[in-house]
Amino acid sequence: MLAAERGGLDVVGIQDHPYQRRFLDTFALIADLLARTSRLRFFPDVANLPLREPTMLAKAAVSLDVMSGGRFELGIGAGSFWDAVYGMGGPRRTSREAVDALEEAIPIIRDALDVGPEKRVVRGSGPYYPVPGYPAGPSPAHRVEIWVGAYRPRGLRLIGRLADGWVPSYGHMNPDAFRIASGQIDDAARAAGRDPGSIRRLYNFGGEITDGVVGDDPLIGPVARWVETLTEWATELGVDTFVFWPSDTATDAVERFAAEIVPRVREAVGSRGG
Repeated sequence: MLAAERGGLDVVGIQDHPYQRRFLDTFALIADLLARTSRLRFFPDVANLPLREPTMLAKAAVSLDVMSGGRFELGIGAGSFWDAVYGMGGPRRTSREAVDALEEAIPIIRDALDVGPEKRVVRGSGPYYPVPGYPAGPSPAHRVEIWVGAYRPRGLRLIGRLADGWVPSYGHMNPDAFRIASGQIDDAARAAGRDPGSIRRLYNFGGEITDGVVGDDPLIGPVARWVETLTEWATELGVDTFVFWPSDTATDAVERFAAEIVPRVREAVGSRGG
């Protein structure tokens, strides 16, 4: 983490699988990392809505943002691994129910995050999250954005209508599928009277930085291949935030990514007017 801060990176995503016995609680971990850093922003990549009620998600988001001076964003997802969720006491939902619940949760969270000095009462009519009414607060240090992880058409349309960003992963959505899905978000945004360009496009990916060419995988190879790949994704797909998941826990890959790849991608994108 300190390597990311020293290297000038901008944002760090932390997975949220509470049922995984090897993992610490995501929000507790982010709080610790925010306290250890001074510049990096953090977000859950993405928060497990079925195990985290929207009112408490909003409260945690505001608290972390206030304590860090505005360095927290909220990634959220409809959920998966339903047997594991159910095993922790959460609901077992169909795909349709999961998106219904997500669509219901986002306005509740947004209202709670946007509360001002007037201490507006936040309400939700249910059925998944009935909120009779409570005075949300305190106000966050900055406007906390809501980034949604989704892949199917209905979830993508939801992002276009309500969210501030989209967080897919390379392992579940290749660049061609990303381009098509991004277009669906754009269409939904325009239909809702929103500017599609205001919706952030993040992309999770893993890979290995090597000193020589190894096969055809665009994310396994030397720095030049990485620069070419990420520049193309930024300029052709519209990705504006890259979230790199190194293949091991050593800091070498993060240091190389920050020092050798990121500056060249920024320069290349800038030279193309991106």
